[in-house]
Amino acid sequence: MLLWDNHTCLPLRPHDTAFLPQLDRFANAGVNVVSINVGFGEQTPEEHLRLISHFRAWIKQHGDKYELAATAQDIERIVAAGKLALLFDIEGARAVGDQLSLIPMYYDLGVRWMSIAYNRNNLVGGGCMDEDPGLSAFGHDFIKEMERTGMLVCCSHTGARTVRDVLDIATKPFIFSHSNPNALWDHKRNIGDDLILACAKLGGVVGINGVGMFLGANDISSETIARNVDYVAKLAGIDHVGISLDYVFDNDEVIEFARANPQLFGFTSPDEAAGVRAFAAPEQFCEILACLKAMGYAQSDLAKIAGGNWLRVARMVWR
Repeated sequence: MLLWDNHTCLPLRPHDTAFLPQLDRFANAGVNVVSINVGFGEQTPEEHLRLISHFRAWIKQHGDKYELAATAQDIERIVAAGKLALLFDIEGARAVGDQLSLIPMYYDLGVRWMSIAYNRNNLVGGGCMDEDPGLSAFGHDFIKEMERTGMLVCCSHTGARTVRDVLDIATKPFIFSHSNPNALWDHKRNIGDDLILACAKLGGVVGINGVGMFLGANDISSETIARNVDYVAKLAGIDHVGISLDYVFDNDEVIEFARANPQLFGFTSPDEAAGVRAFAAPEQFCEILACLKAMGYAQSDLAKIAGGNWLRVARMVWR
């Protein structure tokens, strides 16, 4: 069975390799495919490119263990060879600034999904922690260029009004790469049933994350994550849910950043940001599947949740 974690966060420091060998934790836990974040929020195009260059060089140096996947066929080939298949993702369209031609360049460098916003508004559209103005005229062009390029549009961290505008013009599946149902825990970062169903209607996938404050009271138990998967599967169908744990390898880095930028995360003070420390670990991936099996999910359904659904949308959208 293919096991695909569609979002993880290594330190965003272009000269630091200390944490990169910890990617082995995924492989040791049985995970075959991992999407690595290469930038988010207010970071500039230059910062994104420096990180991509850093990660690409390190992956190439360790080609006996890891390989960057360019196509859906690559995923299957790399996994069959016993290596960990990697891809890149970007959180928030500030990575393109006002230059849409950066999208195909990022794609050529390994980025396979990019979200519209990271909590706050940008030139493309609105964030979930901001006064959402909806998708801009530039945002319409952004969606068209994403679809033309073959890069998956992600609506995690994005405002609901902007997501509905995406629905009006999208012609290919889009994803919520790492978003949990608001029905189980009321949080601005979580998404309503209407958006989950709309994503499924276009053939997309909702990835359940393992972030404590989005699961409720910093509960990162595998049982709670499985309940979130189960909710989306029952609501939207087994073909439209996956797993994206959003594990942060350097917890001190994220706490320091959140304390310096509390407004970006909807915190009212730096002290609140100190609570951002609960993330489900790669080692829980198979535990989550075991919980779902105990809930009565068949092996064929588990295969879709574990990675088959991500592979399906990759085949539909990537070029």
